[in-house]
Amino acid sequence: MIVTIEEMKQYLRVDYDDDDGLISALITSATSLCMDIVRTEDEAAFESTANAKPAIYYAVAYLYEHREEADHHALTLTLRSLLFGTRKEAF
Repeated sequence: MIVTIEEMKQYLRVDYDDDDGLISALITSATSLCMDIVRTEDEAAFESTANAKPAIYYAVAYLYEHREEADHHALTLTLRSLLFGTRKEAF
């Protein structure tokens, strides 16, 4: 796992365990979303990219804070901007 639950809780400034299951699920979803944007299935290769962790931090924080009204299109556009340099070309 690229981002641990402890790292994510520190980033979110969450100091209780009630949301651990939710945060863990969001880490998994955010990692998958970011890897899809980069167009890779190799987690080790993705982890070595420069903006992998910040992109996951951003995605999880966005989804955590906007649970009820998340704009997934806006999130995806922001992540594409963060990960543009490592995105594989596809035609």
